[in-house]
Amino acid sequence: VQVQASGGGLVQAGESLRLSCAASGRAFSNFAAAWFRQVPGQDREFVAAISRVGSETKNADCVKGRFAIYRDNAKNTVYLQINGLTPEDTALYYCAAKRSFSTINIPYPANSGYHNWGQGTLVTVSS
Repeated sequence: VQVQASGGGLVQAGESLRLSCAASGRAFSNFAAAWFRQVPGQDREFVAAISRVGSETKNADCVKGRFAIYRDNAKNTVYLQINGLTPEDTALYYCAAKRSFSTINIPYPANSGYHNWGQGTLVTVSS
């Protein structure tokens, strides 16, 4: 499956943004998905993950309460809703997918093991 993130942009602190990850190729419903982000010069950071049918989600501690991941398999799309943006959220956001045998749980570990990566979408938050 191929995935492509979109929806980034320049926003002000406190605003919200919804990122989209569109999948093509194989049945996206067979894959768990996740969002990562990376600031230039720093390591890539796990943000959130979701199981095949969306029954399980996991968020990184640093974004809990502000970020929400969800998916619409009919549209082959995973979303990342970001609320209360801060300048520290400025990064290139990537979506990724990994095949999952479980429909309801994210394959362990939720923050690694992804083999399908798309190009990122840039989120810039001004103060």
